[in-house]
Amino acid sequence: MNKAFLDFRSDTVTKPTAGMLDAMMSAKVGDDVFGEDETVHALETKLAATFNMEAGLFCPSGTMTNQIGIKCFTQPMDEVICDQTAHVYRYEIGGIAFHSAASVRLLHGERGILTPELIEPEINEDNIHYPNSSLVVLENTVNKGGGSCYTLSQIAPIHHLCNIKGLKLHLDGARIFNALTTTGDHPHDYGKYFDGISVCLSKGLGAPVGSVLLASKETIHKARKIRKAFGGGMRQAGFLAAAGIYALDHHIERLKEDHNHAKDLAIALSRTSYVKSIMPVETNILIFEVEQGTAQKIVNQLREKGLHCSTTSASTIRLVTHLDLTPAMIDQAIEIILHL
Repeated sequence: MNKAFLDFRSDTVTKPTAGMLDAMMSAKVGDDVFGEDETVHALETKLAATFNMEAGLFCPSGTMTNQIGIKCFTQPMDEVICDQTAHVYRYEIGGIAFHSAASVRLLHGERGILTPELIEPEINEDNIHYPNSSLVVLENTVNKGGGSCYTLSQIAPIHHLCNIKGLKLHLDGARIFNALTTTGDHPHDYGKYFDGISVCLSKGLGAPVGSVLLASKETIHKARKIRKAFGGGMRQAGFLAAAGIYALDHHIERLKEDHNHAKDLAIALSRTSYVKSIMPVETNILIFEVEQGTAQKIVNQLREKGLHCSTTSASTIRLVTHLDLTPAMIDQAIEIILHL
């Protein structure tokens, strides 16, 4: 990335650091479909222990880990309950219907955050006309919510409701470490609340590829077959898994920098005339509102000045901070924002 190109489109655009590349090149590998890649096994074991889950499954993407988890926890004609902004619904190309033959019940949480009070009335009773409510999916952080976070104190009552109603609970943890950095909660406590957790390594943590599905040994045994059917079985995947291990060891603590950078950008945006409102900034995602129909125009103007970002609607724009954006680059972005 050079001075003329400030990429705030997503935290998926990062390149491996020098240390990460060294770890990748020195990884011990084998055929993971045969269960012989010790670096993949080390990554799966490391994350399972971190979140107090029994086992893990390394996959190419967070979409795949989410869709495998949903398929493990549902049957055809079941229904998945999630927020209407959820990534599993909006950005996984109808995968719930395509892979699992399940319907979706959409709720309207505050910035994507669900509560037991929202969920309970939407759980279907046993009726021949209704799909079987079998799974609740939470997202942490909530992408469309501007990086909003669940705390464990919010998750616990949802787990309790699912438990008494007989529903499974899955977490789309695309940016779970961003959430943990903000809330101060411990990842080890997550294992007692979720049946499945998807942990993405290629967003804020900066790995080039990969996500890990965490669940019980029984569920992961089933998930491994589903991954194969999805075409997600990788061979010498340890080169990629090594990047994930490196990210977990070196890139979690620095997420605070990304969060602070996002807050600095929000302050600058609040001083401009073209911004109507800004979502509260909790993590590394910043979403702000402009006049209806002008979002793409402003994105184009920012791009002409070297700041790349994206629209989330006709009136909203998203900036995402990440490890490839230095403090000097943030200062440059602020100048562009203030003098647009």
